[in-house]
Amino acid sequence: MNADDSKSIYGVGAVVGVKNEPLAWETAENRARAELAKTFRTYTAYLMQDYAASTSAGNFTKSTEEQNVERAVKTFSAVTLNGVRPIDRYKDDETSTYYVLTKLSFAEMKEALQQAQELDEEVRDFVRKNAEKAFKKLEQEEAKRPGGL
Repeated sequence: MNADDSKSIYGVGAVVGVKNEPLAWETAENRARAELAKTFRTYTAYLMQDYAASTSAGNFTKSTEEQNVERAVKTFSAVTLNGVRPIDRYKDDETSTYYVLTKLSFAEMKEALQQAQELDEEVRDFVRKNAEKAFKKLEQEEAKRPGGL
């Protein structure tokens, strides 16, 4: 590790259970990039439902208790990160887990943010529209899941 490494942020991605090795490495790398993206901008929707009941009848010496707690979390992140590079990778042969470590230096991050600030209004509108489409698609996918999220 050198002095420049301390002025960087890192993301780790992992995947297990993928037998196609090139696909496993690519998936782990993409997940590492996603971890970095979540550092910058993440939308999180959180819902928790808590239900408890106690029922008694007659002489009130006996009661029936029940409770149910449910939690749903939805997270979405959309950001373009230039300069993110995989710097290390490792395969745990015992568990067949693939790990990739990615790095983004603060210097590259500052440059990317400067470029983002220079976007003209047309590009910003394009990004906004596509972000809305991505959210809608995410909601449609969630609606397909049993119990929804």
